[in-house]
Amino acid sequence: MTKLYLDIDGVLLTAKHTRPAPGVEAFVAFVTQHFACYWLTTHCQGDQATALRYLAAYLPASSLAQLGAVLPTTWDALKPEAIDLSADFYWLEDRPFQAEIACLEAAGVADRLLVVDLNTPEALRQLQETLRQALQNQQPKVH
Repeated sequence: MTKLYLDIDGVLLTAKHTRPAPGVEAFVAFVTQHFACYWLTTHCQGDQATALRYLAAYLPASSLAQLGAVLPTTWDALKPEAIDLSADFYWLEDRPFQAEIACLEAAGVADRLLVVDLNTPEALRQLQETLRQALQNQQPKVH
């Protein structure tokens, strides 16, 4: 199953005047159903409970229950340290550092970074469609 690395601020929640991103409930349902999800956020350094406690102030119980399956990650300086670069993955991030992008470029997987801009109307719906297409393109063709 394709791995999906999730940031919280600027992806699931707005970065300014923190509130749920438009469409976040449907997005959470989709990604937790179709991907092996991992937290890649400062709100989770090896313990997914900290991410869930943070999100509990903003998301409904149904979304929190789905996000309970998201696995923790740890890293030291740059988030890509936590990514299994040899696996099939996508990383959702609103503000990647240039050094993180360079890390992905060096591994030949820069196209797996999907930069999220919640200022774009329907950003999560569009992102969900992008991910759905990516999954369909990975399916073996049946003749």
